[in-house]
Amino acid sequence: MKTLINLIALTFLSLASTAQTTDIKEIVKKADEKLRGTSSIGEVTMTIQRPSWERTLSMKNWTLGTEYSLILITAPAKEKGQVFLKRESEMWNWLPSIDRMIKIPPSMMMQSWMGSDFTNDDLVKESSIVKDYTHKLIGKETIENYPCYKVELIPLEDAPVVWGKIYMWISQKEFLWLKAEFFDEDGFLVNTEILTDVKKMDDRIIPTRMEMIPADKEGHKTIMTFDNIDFEVPIKDSFFSIQNMKRIR
Repeated sequence: MKTLINLIALTFLSLASTAQTTDIKEIVKKADEKLRGTSSIGEVTMTIQRPSWERTLSMKNWTLGTEYSLILITAPAKEKGQVFLKRESEMWNWLPSIDRMIKIPPSMMMQSWMGSDFTNDDLVKESSIVKDYTHKLIGKETIENYPCYKVELIPLEDAPVVWGKIYMWISQKEFLWLKAEFFDEDGFLVNTEILTDVKKMDDRIIPTRMEMIPADKEGHKTIMTFDNIDFEVPIKDSFFSIQNMKRIR
């Protein structure tokens, strides 16, 4: 009888653990989809801050699911017309000033994007925080008056990811992604991402300002602001082509 009770208890704990894992993964998925949408078209301003200088980039971006992303630089004049494309597992960069198309290899996904504190991976989301990681609730904290889940993300074996571990803070009620810490494979903090200025964009409430702050570079910061964004727009995967990179305006 005692053995039966212990077996039932172990089964219950196993089912509870599985349910919690599923629930936490669903929370991460909701937060990711809220920012991304199934498709979107937006205008973004990026400001790169350094101890002795500052510069600003303007861009348009188009996304379709997790497989397709296109970014067009619209200002300043020096970078205007550059295009970045992510199509499934490939990433490309069109440089109109020298009439050259460059394929960006997976080994460069951790490289700085346009001299900012965001990586190539951050901008086109080559890896998926839902599919490529395990998810574990490790605590609850309050950020800017939002009670949040603190979630630990550990990459799956052989997953095409650049981070060794991620901590995410997601608001419990609204599923807002409000903060993230990115660690390398040795467990050292590399970047902290802080998301603020929550407001309505199109059909949803989302943070519209992202700050990426490197851990080991004092006075360095990159701020990305969503100026305008429309979600769930009709857009075909054929839009995200190498040929279209040269035509897009």
